[in-house]
Amino acid sequence: MTQILVDRNESFEAALKRFNKKVQEDRILSEVRRRRFFEPKSVERKKRKAAKKRKSLKETARSEDRD
Repeated sequence: MTQILVDRNESFEAALKRFNKKVQEDRILSEVRRRRFFEPKSVERKKRKAAKKRKSLKETARSEDRD
């Protein structure tokens, strides 16, 4: 659970900004979006494989551009 301690002299806006930053660092919202709908293991594996392939293609293209 994400928590922040609010100082006595700290404004609500500043505390909210720190809280939002902490939530983003902890990747809570992305996890919630990912878990919003159930995905079978087969779909999960396909997505991981596709992401791996995209990353590989991107790295290959970058290395070719540098040469």
